[in-house]
Amino acid sequence: MATAATMPAPLFVLLLSCLVAPVAISILLYSLAPEGFDAAPIHGYSFEKSIAVAEKKERVLRFSERVGDGRLTGCEDFAYDAESGYLYTGCDDGWIRRVRLLNADEPEVEDWVHVGGRPAGMAFGLDKCLLVADVHKGLLMVKEDKSIHLLTDEAEGLKFGLTDGVDVASDGVIYFTDASYKYTVDTCMTGFLEGRPYGRLMSFDPYTNQTTVLVRDLYFANGVSLSPDQHSLIFCDTVLRSCKRYHIDGDKKGTVEKFIDNLPGLPDNIRYDGDGHYWIGLSDGRNFAFDMIVKYPLLRKMLVVIRKYVRMPESLGHAGVMSVTLDGNPVSLYSDPELDLVTTGLKIGKHLYYTSLVSSYISRIDLTPSLPKDL
Repeated sequence: MATAATMPAPLFVLLLSCLVAPVAISILLYSLAPEGFDAAPIHGYSFEKSIAVAEKKERVLRFSERVGDGRLTGCEDFAYDAESGYLYTGCDDGWIRRVRLLNADEPEVEDWVHVGGRPAGMAFGLDKCLLVADVHKGLLMVKEDKSIHLLTDEAEGLKFGLTDGVDVASDGVIYFTDASYKYTVDTCMTGFLEGRPYGRLMSFDPYTNQTTVLVRDLYFANGVSLSPDQHSLIFCDTVLRSCKRYHIDGDKKGTVEKFIDNLPGLPDNIRYDGDGHYWIGLSDGRNFAFDMIVKYPLLRKMLVVIRKYVRMPESLGHAGVMSVTLDGNPVSLYSDPELDLVTTGLKIGKHLYYTSLVSSYISRIDLTPSLPKDL
């Protein structure tokens, strides 16, 4: 057996370097990482092949039309009022703007109300009030007279870090998510790289002003959509590429079960179209690089340090919108290699409308004609 005394000097140095280097790298990473950052294994992520989708259109930008170009910057979500024909959406400048769709070949954009924060999820509640999940402020209510009211911004002593998705039941109870109570919209990428579940699904009762935590320990709690029968809701757990069902009442009250797993991308918002389908915005397509980042905490430690000095892409493309049945069976997927950070999609009339955080408009696709099979 060779020993340090009998081993050639170059070989000894090489072996010593191989032993010391990992320790030195680990010490360096911990010293340069943000305070309180400790990357952990991500549990529940599937590395199996993504779920199959029968109808796939993978070049949708060729057939997408821009709505409100230059006026609708960084739209995150929208809420549609079928009675008035207005589509309401929150922009990155703090404005909620509305677009008139009813009988309009050329939709008009109107500044509606400035909430002053960063509106994300939104849904209409009772008395035509618009509920808004503002990532900075918390859960807001905007009345028809445009007055703005803060409903809640904390639960169980923890302030919301990133209020995200929202929907409202017919009894007025509001269901919403806090993507992370530790990280904000400005630091959420660091939160993903840490790989710890700081997200929560909650409810707010407007009659008692009580905020209740329904589900804890979610990796990135995102969009919310009530089921048509109001007995359950679907919410998105973005990092796990999964949507889950939470039972509001009945024998399974308070329990969570699988709705759809192993999505072909990262689910953001989810919306019900009133016609038997949920539409899920996929902010990024799944790829090998993302799988490796999820799998190896050490790689995430390296990336969080590198991001301090090197600008890295926020998206890897292949974003899109996916439709599924009420039972979570995939129906169709509309995506594009050049499409980034799609957050919401919804079929309204003959069009599929979708948003992107890096666009200055809402996109729409006319679904009336049959799109080419090789799209």
